[in-house]
Amino acid sequence: MDYKISGNDIFIEKNREFDLKQTLECGQCFRFTLSGDNTYKGIAMGKPVTIEENDEGIIFKNVNEDDFKNIWYEYFDLGLDYAEVKKELHNNYSGLHDVIEYSPGIRILKQNSWEALCSFIISQNNNIPRIMGIVERLCVLCGEQISEGLYDFPKPQVLAKMTVDDLAPIRSGFRAKYIIDAAKKVACGEVDLDAISQMNIENARAELMKITGVGPKVAECTLLYGMHRLDAFPVDVWMKRAMQTMFEGVSPSVFGRYAGIAQQYIFHYARQRAESA
Repeated sequence: MDYKISGNDIFIEKNREFDLKQTLECGQCFRFTLSGDNTYKGIAMGKPVTIEENDEGIIFKNVNEDDFKNIWYEYFDLGLDYAEVKKELHNNYSGLHDVIEYSPGIRILKQNSWEALCSFIISQNNNIPRIMGIVERLCVLCGEQISEGLYDFPKPQVLAKMTVDDLAPIRSGFRAKYIIDAAKKVACGEVDLDAISQMNIENARAELMKITGVGPKVAECTLLYGMHRLDAFPVDVWMKRAMQTMFEGVSPSVFGRYAGIAQQYIFHYARQRAESA
């Protein structure tokens, strides 16, 4: 995707393949918040960023070109042609048309694998505002301070030394013991996230599920959102209901190598329609 340097900002012209609200509010990440009209502030890969969307396009505020190319271009998956992805999805299964057109600007973020794993452990039996609150409190409690009031996501080596009582301030409930187990196994190398990202998907799922509290849904979310395995297909309550009502009898394999992107279109469509009903 093309971009322009505009003073201290990076500018991307209006493009139906990249919508900031759709991408950041579709349930795949938890560290971006709306700050004023159409402006989001967040932290990823240890870097804070402010991004604005207007009628002209998307503006990465006060971002130098090196950081944009090395961090944000990759993070927002701007090298993948989503128009071609959608064509392939339509060709694989024409019944996806309505869910794709509902939110055509969603892009799958390339998040840090540890952050994604931990965030989706927190997501279990939870809603998005509460997940965001727990994640933020975890970062403030255990993360490295980036600047005043801003904290990086805590490293597994730090969380591995914590106890359930230590994590009581984040108010994560039963999930605290799962966070600590994940941290210990990742920190010692028993669960090697870099190696998992390169495994075939069946073995990758099995390795992630060595962690206490990580079942198929959390493993699949980690693969899709933290390792950019676009063939991963997380199924939670929303997705199970959506597949039963809109795609009865359809296997995710029908969607092909971009099944994970199809999943995100379906998930966002189902959740938004239910919440607006």
